[in-house]
Amino acid sequence: MLHRGERRSGSLRIVPVEGRRALRRFIDVPWSLYADDPMWVPPLLVERRQHLSRRNPYFAHAQCRFWLAYRNGKPVGRISAQIDQLHIDRYRDATGFFGMLEAEDDAETFHALLGAAETWLQGQGMRRIRGPFNLSINQECGLLVEGFQTPPMIMMGHARPYYAVRIEEAGYRKAKDLLAYRVPSQFKTPDVMRAALAKAAGRVRVRPLRRSCFGEDLKILRDIFEDAWSDNWGFIPFTEAEFAHLGRTLRMLVDEDFVQIAEVEGSPAAMIVVFPNVNEAVHDLNGRLFPFGWLKLLWRLKVGFPSTARVPLMGVRKRYQRTLLGGALAFLVIDAVRAPVTKRGVQEVDLSWILEDNMGMRNIFETIGGIPCKRYRIYEKLIG
Repeated sequence: MLHRGERRSGSLRIVPVEGRRALRRFIDVPWSLYADDPMWVPPLLVERRQHLSRRNPYFAHAQCRFWLAYRNGKPVGRISAQIDQLHIDRYRDATGFFGMLEAEDDAETFHALLGAAETWLQGQGMRRIRGPFNLSINQECGLLVEGFQTPPMIMMGHARPYYAVRIEEAGYRKAKDLLAYRVPSQFKTPDVMRAALAKAAGRVRVRPLRRSCFGEDLKILRDIFEDAWSDNWGFIPFTEAEFAHLGRTLRMLVDEDFVQIAEVEGSPAAMIVVFPNVNEAVHDLNGRLFPFGWLKLLWRLKVGFPSTARVPLMGVRKRYQRTLLGGALAFLVIDAVRAPVTKRGVQEVDLSWILEDNMGMRNIFETIGGIPCKRYRIYEKLIG
C-alpha cells in the first residue's frame, strides 16, 4: 500500500520524510554516495540536524517538504522543496525552490525526486522551480559544475560531476552561475590598489569588529549587506533572527580583526567578513564530535588553525558602487584583513560566492590575483 504522497517506479520508491528516524536517514544519504570521493567533507551531524530543525529561523518564513528515494529498501537519494514567503513577497513570480539534492547516478532516481518536488510546488500554486538551495540563497546554494578537484570551503557545496547531467536530463536549464575565487593571502599589492588606497586616505577609516559593541556592529554588517546586495539577482534579505543566528556563528569562530568595517567620514560604508575554513578541521571526523572529535576540532581551530579561509560576506554601499571611491573601499577592507589572516597562518582565501555577471567585483578580485576555482550553477524549470 502506498503512503500518502509516495511515488513508486519499479523498485524505486519516493517517500515523504516524516519523523525523526526518516530525518536521520535523510541526513545520512551523502555518506553512501561520497564514500569513495576524497574531496567530500562529511558535515557535522549536529549542525545538519540543527539546520533542518525548526530552530533554524529560516522556517519562520518558509514552507518545506523532504523526500527520500529508496531502491530495494536502501536510501539512494533525497530532495527538499521550499516556498520562501520573503521571495514571493519581493518578486511575485510564483517561484519555488528545490535543494538538499543527493542521488545515485541514475536518471530515474533524479527524475523521480525532482518530480516529487515539482508536483508539491505545483500544488502550492508555483509555476517555476529553481535550485539547488540548501535551503535559501543566504545559505548554501548552487550545484558544483566546475572545480571538483579540491574540497569545498565552509558553507559551500560539493557534488558528483554527473549531477549536472542528470538535472539537465530532467528539463532544467541554467538560470545563473556563481563563482568562487581563490586568492593567496600574501598577494602583491597592484598599482591600481595603491592608487585607490592613497586617494581614499583622510576620508576613510577602517576598523575591526568591536566585541564590546557586538550587537551594534552586527546591525551595521547587516545594514551594509542589505544595501549593497539589494539589487543583485535573487536577493532576499536576512531576517533579524537569521542574522542573529549567523552572528552567533561569527562570534564563536571569528577573530575580531577577521571582520573589518570601512567608514566614510564616520558613516559605515563597506565591510568584509572572513571565516576560517572549518572544513579543514572536520574533514576526518566523519560528522561526529563525540567522543573525541570535539577535542580535535577545538585544537585545530585554536592552536593549529586552518591554512585556508573564506569570505562569505563582503559589500560596498550602493551609493559608492561603480565609483572610484567604491573600488577604494573594496580594496581597503580586503587589505585590512590581509595582515590578521596571514598572521594566523592562512595561506589562501576563498572569495565566494559572486555572480558571474558581477564584473565590477570580479575585476577587483582578479586585480589582486584572484583566480576562479569553482563554479556553481542555479537551475530552473517552468512547471505551470
